[in-house]
Amino acid sequence: MKFFEKLKEHFFNAFEDDMPTIEFVNYTGEWPCLCSGTLTIKVDGKEYEIDHLRSGGSVWFDDDWGDHVESGPWSIDEDDIPEEIRQYKDEIEQVANDNIPWGCCGGCV
Repeated sequence: MKFFEKLKEHFFNAFEDDMPTIEFVNYTGEWPCLCSGTLTIKVDGKEYEIDHLRSGGSVWFDDDWGDHVESGPWSIDEDDIPEEIRQYKDEIEQVANDNIPWGCCGGCV
């Protein structure tokens, strides 16, 4: 194996070994307050709760006052994530988006 291939493999494996196991446990939000639930996850077997998910969806009205509800991916404000797992924000958001249907709270319409 060439030197650079070995080096690449070493760094890839080192990064992979540092990644925790993040598991979806539950989400309590439901219509009409889908965004008001609590996300429960496990990170390396320890359970954490995160409130205040933000929907990428929106509600808007056209010129004829017809309502439109659009869905989009969830995001989580970094300050709402417990400090000890905050560095895994992107991975936690991915777990949320893989397990919670995209939506918009729908409470406005």
